[in-house]
Amino acid sequence: MKFDKEGNTTYFEKKKTELYQELGLQARDLRFQHVMSIATRNNRIIMRMEFLKAVVTPEFLLILDYRNSSLEHWLLNELASQLSGEGQLVTYSLPFEFRAIEAILQYWISKLQGRLNTLQPQILETLEALVDPKLLSVDRSKLHILLQNGKSLSELETDVKVFKETILEILDEEEVIEELCLSKWTDPQVFEESTSGIDHAEEMELLLENYYRQAEDLLNEARELRVLIDDSESIIFINLDSHRNVMMRLNLQLTMGTFSVSLFGLIGVAFGMNLESSLEEDPRIFWLVTGIMFLGSGLIWRRLLSFLGRHLDPPLPPHVPAALKKSQPAAGRVEIKTSLKGETYGLSRSTLTNQ
Repeated sequence: MKFDKEGNTTYFEKKKTELYQELGLQARDLRFQHVMSIATRNNRIIMRMEFLKAVVTPEFLLILDYRNSSLEHWLLNELASQLSGEGQLVTYSLPFEFRAIEAILQYWISKLQGRLNTLQPQILETLEALVDPKLLSVDRSKLHILLQNGKSLSELETDVKVFKETILEILDEEEVIEELCLSKWTDPQVFEESTSGIDHAEEMELLLENYYRQAEDLLNEARELRVLIDDSESIIFINLDSHRNVMMRLNLQLTMGTFSVSLFGLIGVAFGMNLESSLEEDPRIFWLVTGIMFLGSGLIWRRLLSFLGRHLDPPLPPHVPAALKKSQPAAGRVEIKTSLKGETYGLSRSTLTNQ
């Protein structure tokens, strides 16, 4: 797909060998082996943003292998108007290559921002459902959704980092920035403007810095979302550990109760043997032995629970030095004495006034 300066669009198919001979490029320049790159060859700008492959010249813009659902919508509805100066581009008054580069960078940064805007509400909704202290177990389906969103977020962070590094490599090389200003070396009028007033290299640097900052802000938002996921995972583990500790403590308490009942149940076992004694003739012995069993079991269980509480309670606050303890009551006594003197003095004056 070919776009000229007025936004006119033409479609054609051509072999790669014919294309790079027509553009004055080499075969390796159109291989697009890198995931993301911006390079200059023979007064041509070769841009690759994953599936977006473009060649920018001072007169036209070529989009190669454009048959992509989301890419084709942008090409047909937005790019032509942006290149002709009707769109909301900052570089509409600058040469054609500025508008082409800005349009492609704007499309890609909006693509990344759209992916983040899609992921963020899904992740927040899933975390809100998982980080609930009332839940005794974790929903596996929610964890699966969080895992998938976490992978998508990692892929987004990688893409934003690559985009940032690609622009940063250009910003670090002044010669490359100069080479990106194609019209400066082909159009004498543009060259005179660049030498006399408008510095096109500086404008290109400002354009790249703008999208570098946008990518950095986008990466910071993704990192904040990643930190939120990590913190939420810690909270989930803390809640699960808390519930697990409650269940373990309850199990231990029931075990202690069983031990206490079993210990005093030996008395009942002794009386349940088929041996005769004079005690079974007394009708009060049954109630006495039963009471001793329940009372003894309760006392032993209570003692075991108090022992468990002493060892599982949180530690006491740190020890306060003795000097501080002595100074604080002394100050308190001085304040009390002063207030008492004031009250006595006030009473005496009021008494004298009344008299």
